Amino acid sequence: MSLTGLDLIIIIAYLGLTVAIGMFMSGQASKSLKGYALGSNKLPWYALGLSNASGMFDISGTMWLVYLLFIYGLQSVYIPWLWPTFNQVFLMIFLSLWLRRSGVMTGAEWIEFRFGKGVGSTMSHLVVVVFALVMVLGYLAYGFVGIGKFGAAFMPWELSSDPHMNEIYYGLIVVGLTSLYVIKGGMFSVVITEVMQYIVMTVASIAVGIIAIQTVSPELLDSLTPDGWAGIFPGWRLDLDWNEILPSANSKIAEDGYELFQIFLMLVLFKGLLQSFAGPAPNYDMQRVLSTRTPKEAAMMSGLVTVVLAPARYMLIAGLAVLAIGFYMTQLNAMGGDVDFELILPFVLSNFIPAGLLGLLIAGLLAAFMSSFAATTNAAPAYVVNDIYKRYINPNASEKTYVWMSYAVAALFIVVGTAFGLYATDINFLLQWIVSALYGGYTASNVLKWYWWRFNGQGYFWGMVAGLLFAIPMAFMDLNALHAFPLMLAVCTAAAIAGTLLTPPTDMETLEKFYIKTRPWGFWDPVQQSLVDKGQGVPKNPDFWRDMMNIGIGLVWHTSLTAAPIFMVIQHWTEMTIAIVIAVITTAVLKSTWYDNLKDYAEGTPEAEIKKEGYAK
Repeated sequence: MSLTGLDLIIIIAYLGLTVAIGMFMSGQASKSLKGYALGSNKLPWYALGLSNASGMFDISGTMWLVYLLFIYGLQSVYIPWLWPTFNQVFLMIFLSLWLRRSGVMTGAEWIEFRFGKGVGSTMSHLVVVVFALVMVLGYLAYGFVGIGKFGAAFMPWELSSDPHMNEIYYGLIVVGLTSLYVIKGGMFSVVITEVMQYIVMTVASIAVGIIAIQTVSPELLDSLTPDGWAGIFPGWRLDLDWNEILPSANSKIAEDGYELFQIFLMLVLFKGLLQSFAGPAPNYDMQRVLSTRTPKEAAMMSGLVTVVLAPARYMLIAGLAVLAIGFYMTQLNAMGGDVDFELILPFVLSNFIPAGLLGLLIAGLLAAFMSSFAATTNAAPAYVVNDIYKRYINPNASEKTYVWMSYAVAALFIVVGTAFGLYATDINFLLQWIVSALYGGYTASNVLKWYWWRFNGQGYFWGMVAGLLFAIPMAFMDLNALHAFPLMLAVCTAAAIAGTLLTPPTDMETLEKFYIKTRPWGFWDPVQQSLVDKGQGVPKNPDFWRDMMNIGIGLVWHTSLTAAPIFMVIQHWTEMTIAIVIAVITTAVLKSTWYDNLKDYAEGTPEAEIKKEGYAK
């Protein structure tokens, strides 16, 4: 496509401003390792929430979600539960509070807080570092594939006659530009630039939704989609017959394996609930929680993510999908069996977005890539420098040394992650591997660590090793990772429990410190009784049933916030009104049952714990 001069000016100016702000903020990050990784716990919760939302507004995921809505209609709102997208509900209700009370810098450092010192703790500490770094590489490769396709479609210069090489070259250019501020800026730089990027993306998303409403009538949309496309309630089978409109869509549904939709949905919900109970994976999401000033602000930050992300993002997704349905059918049918649904997004932007707004939207989507890329990259130095170099190699180095090591590690992971991306061409495959195989192997050990006192470091290690040994080969196999999840879960659970029961329990002093500070509910009676016997008894966490009720309410709240903007763009006003009313009612209920009960510190927490550095207000 050909961009106008105005569009190019907007893109260049915006990206230049992003890099300049990121470099300017790097002065704050260079003062210490904690400043680099967590922003010295000085960033406000709402800035971290907007940053977290912006980091999830990635370009590869947007391409994937547009294709899902195009093919699956309103029922596509459930498919992203594969991540699971509703894990933010679990975080806001209780897990962010528990996690932030630790006062640690990374997920690997949290392992020592939970399992103490010794062989088991060291084993589990190292395996979570390995897992985190594999995840970073997976996300970087996933982002590289998306930005390469996007850049090749929109940039006005053809750098190679080979389309795939053209995508690679543009991917390398944008990754290089992003790296300028990501490597040096740390958390301060990432958060400040992502807040700006979120504002731009929200404005552009609303504009695209309005264009779709004005351009595609409900009658035209109905004539170009199969019966049931606009229905949100899932049936036993998907029952979307595209044969007379776009036969390749039926082939894609069969390839994805979603035709028996209720079975798929039950499996996704089962997997999603377990992964949500496991807490955040050791990536940018966890780093945002640990970067907040207090536990209460951590919970508020996680709640804000859903409020600011779902409506804006789905306004954009719905607008792009509706415009594609209205005007891209001929081109898609012409592709026959070689149809690439991931090209829907660039086609719509190139044909239906006016000059100026197109430049802003492209700049925003490039910024969205930069946000997710920055957030992912920022996690790697925290694990390598804090959890390996500082702990095992050079514990007495200066803060400047640790910061410079962080620069080197960030650069290395960008290079290696990009190298993996060079050999991948399918966004959907990479996404399925990350959310089903890699996260699937993470689930068992990380559920048990929160809720069962007897679970120890050796159990955690063997459960995680089983998951990695299961997941990594699947990246090179033609195997549906979601279908393999139950078997993976069974193997990892067996390995975790066997590793635990065949080795001594974690020492009671470590468990008592963890319990006093975190105050989880679950199977912690022996630890509670030990504290009582020592005259240090603290109240049990009585909130299990309230938290479960709030999770149920939160899932409805999350789904209504996702569905409302889609109904708006397809002009189903009655359904939109119902979704908004549900969102308002559930918000009011959560205000009473969740927000009004938030506390930084659980009842009975000793004053000495409250005043510790990194935990106090």
